[in-house]
Amino acid sequence: MTDAVARIWRGIQQGESILIYGDYDVDGITSAALMVEVLSALGARVACYLPSRLEEGYGLGVQAVQRCIERYRPSLIITTDCGTGSVDAVGVARDVGVDVVVTDHHEVSGPVAPAVAIVNPKLGACAAGQDLAGVGVAFKVCHALLKAGRDQGLPAVSGVDLRAHLDLVALGTIADVVPLRGENRILTAHGLARLNRKDRKGIAILGEVAGGLGELGTYHVAFVLGPRLNAAGRLGTADAALELLLTREDERARVLSEVLESLNRDRKQIEKAIIEQIEAGNGGAFQPVTQPCIVVGGQGWHLGVIGVVASRLSTRYGRPTIVIGFDEKGVGRGSCRSVEGFDLLQGLKQCESLVRRYGGHAMAAGMEIQRGNLESFQEAFHRLCAGALQGKDLTPALCLEDWVALGEVQETEFLGVLERMAPFGEGNPEPVWGMRGVRVSGAPRMVGTGHLKMTIISGSRSCEAIGFHMASREVPQGAMDIAFTVRRNHFMGRSTVQLQLQDFRPSGV
Repeated sequence: MTDAVARIWRGIQQGESILIYGDYDVDGITSAALMVEVLSALGARVACYLPSRLEEGYGLGVQAVQRCIERYRPSLIITTDCGTGSVDAVGVARDVGVDVVVTDHHEVSGPVAPAVAIVNPKLGACAAGQDLAGVGVAFKVCHALLKAGRDQGLPAVSGVDLRAHLDLVALGTIADVVPLRGENRILTAHGLARLNRKDRKGIAILGEVAGGLGELGTYHVAFVLGPRLNAAGRLGTADAALELLLTREDERARVLSEVLESLNRDRKQIEKAIIEQIEAGNGGAFQPVTQPCIVVGGQGWHLGVIGVVASRLSTRYGRPTIVIGFDEKGVGRGSCRSVEGFDLLQGLKQCESLVRRYGGHAMAAGMEIQRGNLESFQEAFHRLCAGALQGKDLTPALCLEDWVALGEVQETEFLGVLERMAPFGEGNPEPVWGMRGVRVSGAPRMVGTGHLKMTIISGSRSCEAIGFHMASREVPQGAMDIAFTVRRNHFMGRSTVQLQLQDFRPSGV
């Protein structure tokens, strides 16, 4: 950190051309936006570049570095959310006199880049900071810059309040699914408070375009704002998302929000078509009930959405899942998602003779493979999964905190305690409760785009319940058991308890 801060301050004070090199996902985009805003406020000459997922792929690549040096003529490149293992690319920059400072949070699986400084908590032995997202690391670097500036009595730091940028930290931290505990939970809680002030034009208007979100929580970031910010990078370049975060103009923010909304609709359609093709059989390869894993590949499957497809299938069927898109040359790029009990990275390592390259961690990874090796890889990977998961029930299951009565849930203290445990997310999951023997008052109805709404009654009490994307499910006649989370619903100045259904079944099953 000391070396990184010294080099960045030198670049600012000497008026050097500084380039921020980010990534195309929400963590990378918010990290880059944070660096641009803070360094600009400190007086830096700064530009930003986000790579193309389809043309350049993840991270700091040689061709991308060469392109950036030619276009921007920087003397300093600062990476966000990438770069730790980019040995060749950093070497290319160094050979032409361009310094590189890396800020990153990814696991280190090989040699590290010959950068001026690498700020990555995964390189240290201290447990503190190990869970930070890329934007959390960028925030730490900005914090250190301000501290160093104050120690030196530099006037530029007096007008910079890092708290104003915590909304970006919350966006990237939640979207990158890092554990929401310890410092991440603190940063996210204060960042959500900033988001709800609606100071950032782009996010406020994106929320309006998405249907009006009211009070923003982790759910809205993970499932509403995050997918829209990600959509640009999935289907093309992430430039529109970055500009949306940085713009201060209402009209431009609305145009960009509409662009992201449209891209997200396209992404959903592409994703839906691939899932339907896979579940229709995919040449007999899709047999999730009888096989220990899912490994499928298809010609021309969009590389920007196969990660989402793999996540959905893995969650739906409780199996390690690899989805591979092949190009016209027979080269396949795959996204891999796992379940508890199976280490993806170790599995890929044992099949490394059949793949061109791979990387990632235990629960999520990426790979490349030739089409001619697909069948052999499927067989080998199936054997590994069968051995590792033998005897384990892979049926997806909801784990309940406890069975409760409706009267308990509706007590003010119950919801108050839950809200103090927030924000919920990875590593701090929202409690799921169960209730037995409830009935439905009147007829369930469909609302929105496929959501199920009903009034639950238990004894003399009643409560509104909603099941997102459950409209196609048949509601049992008579008594039923429900699994749910609890929300405070604000409408027309009134605050009521709402149950958000996670599942339901006939009582006695």
